[in-house]
Amino acid sequence: MEPHPRDPGRAAWALPCLLLLALPGKPWLLPAFLLLSLPCSKVTVEAGETLTLNCTTSGLAGPGPVMWLKGWGSVNKTVYDQNKQDPSSRVTRAVDKSDTDFTIHIRNVQPEDMGTYYCVKFVKGNTGDDEVFQHGRGTEVSVQAKPSPPLVSGPEQRARPGQSVPFTCTTGGFFPKEIGVKWFKNKNPMGGQPPQIAEGRMNTYNMSSGAMVTLQKDDVLSQLICEVQHSTLPSPLRGTYRLSRVLRVPPSIEVRAELSPIEVNKTVTFTCLVKEFYPADVSVSWLENGVEIKVENVSRPSELPQRLFELRSQVEVQASEEKNGSTITCMVVHDAQAPASNSTFLWISNPAQGALSNGLQMAKDDLLIYIVVGVVCTMLALLVAAILYLIRTKQIKAGKSSPSARLHEPEKSSEATTQESDPNNLTYADLNFDKERKSIRRMVEMSQQSEYACIQTNQAPNGDDNLTYADLDMVHLSKAPKRPAPRPEEAGSEYASVQITRK
Repeated sequence: MEPHPRDPGRAAWALPCLLLLALPGKPWLLPAFLLLSLPCSKVTVEAGETLTLNCTTSGLAGPGPVMWLKGWGSVNKTVYDQNKQDPSSRVTRAVDKSDTDFTIHIRNVQPEDMGTYYCVKFVKGNTGDDEVFQHGRGTEVSVQAKPSPPLVSGPEQRARPGQSVPFTCTTGGFFPKEIGVKWFKNKNPMGGQPPQIAEGRMNTYNMSSGAMVTLQKDDVLSQLICEVQHSTLPSPLRGTYRLSRVLRVPPSIEVRAELSPIEVNKTVTFTCLVKEFYPADVSVSWLENGVEIKVENVSRPSELPQRLFELRSQVEVQASEEKNGSTITCMVVHDAQAPASNSTFLWISNPAQGALSNGLQMAKDDLLIYIVVGVVCTMLALLVAAILYLIRTKQIKAGKSSPSARLHEPEKSSEATTQESDPNNLTYADLNFDKERKSIRRMVEMSQQSEYACIQTNQAPNGDDNLTYADLDMVHLSKAPKRPAPRPEEAGSEYASVQITRK
């Protein structure tokens, strides 16, 4: 018999080994033996393929069927009965109606088909029932089952960027038990939990593995990959999950006014910008002081290159005096979440009420100018005060250095009073200086009878009256030791001397 075409190596385990069966106590059998040819090794087949079990007989035996049983004893199950053939069964004869070849084919083998199979010859007993006459040693069949394609599942609710969400990868129906799992985000490996293995139906196993993913705003284009490796697979199996199925990116909302302030009876357009959101499920409504405004043209979202969405909605409002300062609100409901909103104000400029417009214009355009003017005026006032202070200070100093001077002598005694008529005892000088500056040559008479005193003046004042008067009330001029005449002064000073007779 030809081996199964999908497994050329099957002939190696399909080669029979001979088992000589003696038939003692059966005098009606000629010759007195039956030869059953059965495979002696274990058989391994992959799920879904066709299993071939060989059985041939020789010699004569009494009447009775040949059957294939799975298992032995009380747990056996009839797989094939020569007398009861079902055309719809997965089990068929290799050589139909043969009296010596009872080889069978089992199509679409599944893991539940694993077990030990026996080819058994039955004969009629004394009671008329079929009794086991002889059977082979049995063939142990193992079925290698491939794991099912991995299934990646995520949370039922969407999550925002920055949140960590759990994912699970499951597969089942595989045999043997050993299996490996790897997680990837796009092409980047990521950590995951070790696979959890559980026994499934009909000697197969199931596996589950978990992973946590922190969502990002740009994960709309990302996918999560679960890769399964098993001995039955020529290459790993992969299950994928698009993160856009669980990602929600809330929009940012901005409201702009076309003109502000606007004249009365003019129409102002307000624009609501709903930017960078996902998914595209969004609705926009307009409110004026909390009352909904009817919008005729409903805007639809447009897709951005990064697969996010944006929307631009506009509403027109007729300006009137009673609407001045009204609050215009753009309310956005995204993906059935709580509403979000942003607002601006409607400012009206009315020529009949120009104070408001002028005040606003001043606040916007002239505030800086007024501040600068105030600072400049303050600095000028401080400068003028400083100049006046300097002038006053100079006047005070000039008064102290005036060419008018009075020299006071202590009170004279009665004895000295009698000498006042003495022409040589001078106590008074009338000094007259020319208005123009000039160098005065000093002519000082040095006498044993006189004391020396001098008056020095700075540059003459600019007035017409050039004060040159000095009242000299002698002040102890004769008390000091005798000293030489002073040196000539600079040309920039006026000089006068007074000679006083020693008392």
